[in-house]
This record gives sequence, C-alpha cells and structure tokens, in this order.
Amino acid sequence: MVRSETVGTETKIVMSDPTALGVFGLSMVTFVAASQKMGWTTGTEYILPWAIFLGAIAQIWASTIDFKKNNYFGAVVLGAYGLFWLGVAGHWAIALGWFGELSAAADPRQLAFGFFGYFIFSLFIMVAAFEANKAFAAILVLINILLFSLGMATLGINKELFSMLAAYSEFSISLIGFYAAGAVFLNNFFGREVLPLGKPLGIIQKGPVEVRQKLVKSTA
Repeated sequence: MVRSETVGTETKIVMSDPTALGVFGLSMVTFVAASQKMGWTTGTEYILPWAIFLGAIAQIWASTIDFKKNNYFGAVVLGAYGLFWLGVAGHWAIALGWFGELSAAADPRQLAFGFFGYFIFSLFIMVAAFEANKAFAAILVLINILLFSLGMATLGINKELFSMLAAYSEFSISLIGFYAAGAVFLNNFFGREVLPLGKPLGIIQKGPVEVRQKLVKSTA
C-alpha cells in the first residue's frame, strides 16, 4: 500500500538590511536642502522631489522592512524621519500654492512647532543612538541642533544665527550620513567591518533579550 503524506513546510522570506538605503535617503535630502540654506542654491521647488522620494519614501520603505526584521531602532527612527520629510514637503507645497490660494489666517510659523516636536522626540532617539554606534550618535546630535535651530529661525528669533546653525548642521548631517550609509553597505556586503562606525558608548546597558521582548509585547 502506498501512502501519500503531506508534509507541512514553512516558507521564510529573508530580507536584507535596509539601513544603508534609509540613511542614504536622509543624506541625499539633507545634502540638497543644505545647498539652499548655505546660499549655494535658491528656492524650494526643486528640493521637493528629493524630500518626497529620498527623504520620505526611501526612509519609510526602509522602516517597513526593519519592522519586519524586528529592528526596533531602525524601524522607528527611519519611519519617524521619513514622515518628517513628508510633512515638510507638504508644507512647502502648500506655501507654493500647489493646493490653492492660502487663506489670510495661514501662519507658516506653525512649522516651527513641528520642528520643536521632532526636537523633543529626537532627544530620546539620541540617547539610544549613543548605544548604537558613534556615527549614528553624531548624526542625531546634529539633527537636534538642526531641528531646534529651524524652529527658532522660523519663529524669527535671532534668525541670522539660527539659520547659520541650521545650514552647517544640515550639511554636516549629509556628509556623516553618506559615510554611514557607505559603511553599512560595505560592511554588510563583505560580511566584515570595512569601514568603522564607532563602538557604542556603553553608558546605558540593554536588558536581557527576554525582558525586552516582554516589554514590547506588553506595550503592543
């Protein structure tokens, strides 16, 4: 007697680390946007495609992959900043009249409170970044300087000083970001450290994996 037996199989889809792409997206949009703040270019119209496709879509897409890979840090950080650039792009599009004429009550200073909100959240991300690697930590320090400076400049408080701080911090973010994206790409491709990202500071120790998993489940 011949018996046919169906054996259950599990198909597992293995996805690559999207960090290099997400960080590259951040680097590109800050590089292009910094050119305007540094006075090398003018206007925001031609920054919009980079803000939408590199700053927003690339980072949000990388975030969704990190969520599937259970990379908590990358998922939240890339997702948060991807949405940030989507919001900024929307603000620029509204200011340019893409969605119609602005009302008399329209107040562009509301964007400053968006910058301050992200600044507050980025302080928490910065603490975690110091325990990721030094390159990411440096980027987060500069992001906080950028966000606070943009908020103050948008409100018109000491605008010349804070505009200058915003310009140099954003340009520095792009340069460090290019290095970090390249390092992550090469290190993953070759399976070893080709370019160093710098070791974590080790000030705040992570708890055991089991405890962290319980915390995630309890907040889900």
